[in-house]
Amino acid sequence: MPIAPKSFLYEHNLETKVATITLNRPERLNALTFEVYRELRDTFRQIGSEPDLRAIILTGSGRAFCSGGDVEDIIGALFERDFEGLLAFTRLTCDLILSIRECPRPVIAALNGTVAGAGAVMASAADIRIASKNAKIGFVFTKVGLSGADMGAAWLLPRIVGIGHASELLMTGDFIPAEEAHRIGLYNHLVSQERVLEFAAQFAGKLAAGPSFALEITKDSLNREATMDLTSAFESEAQIQAACMQNPNFREAYEAFVAKRKPKFV
Repeated sequence: MPIAPKSFLYEHNLETKVATITLNRPERLNALTFEVYRELRDTFRQIGSEPDLRAIILTGSGRAFCSGGDVEDIIGALFERDFEGLLAFTRLTCDLILSIRECPRPVIAALNGTVAGAGAVMASAADIRIASKNAKIGFVFTKVGLSGADMGAAWLLPRIVGIGHASELLMTGDFIPAEEAHRIGLYNHLVSQERVLEFAAQFAGKLAAGPSFALEITKDSLNREATMDLTSAFESEAQIQAACMQNPNFREAYEAFVAKRKPKFV
């Protein structure tokens, strides 16, 4: 099904089976508007079932990945809302992050520059983060009098960097440089500015060439097992792996090994 968003750029490479979503408000450091929130959420929900799509890159244009919610478009409007209106907005922001986590395809965040606020949480929701050396990151919510636990940040971040680092980042709201984000495990890979998108495309292509069903199951397990006890997690993985053993990709991997060729996964 064709994807034609109005508030960001979307490109689907049918050869590599990789889609690239580019936030495209460089003059506003790719700040999010109500429309961008809605369209991003709806896009992630839709493209997860696209048959010719196996990996997704999320990036930004210009010198920032995303600077968070747009002060002019969103903040002023929020002061005019009652509690129910505010709750509708905060649920929308959470729905966006949930749509990224529930998308069955791997999501790679290509962090080309500043990563702030809602942008930092979107980056955290991605499966892999590839950042330029000038991609400082800050969960700046407490700086404006809001909870650092926003858009699922208090669930996501401790699972990436541990409770100690997460507490510091969410409570202070301070920016940390890309090197520090890489050191604590928030960024998977750190590359030069000019190589961010190239590296992300190569990484996405590698995943896209892999067994998509197995990757989907792996992502789903990472989501679900975070709240399971040990015995339940073992049983879940036992059942999942037995199901994967009936998938044609398992036999293809074996036959490729015997024939000493690269597997061609479906």
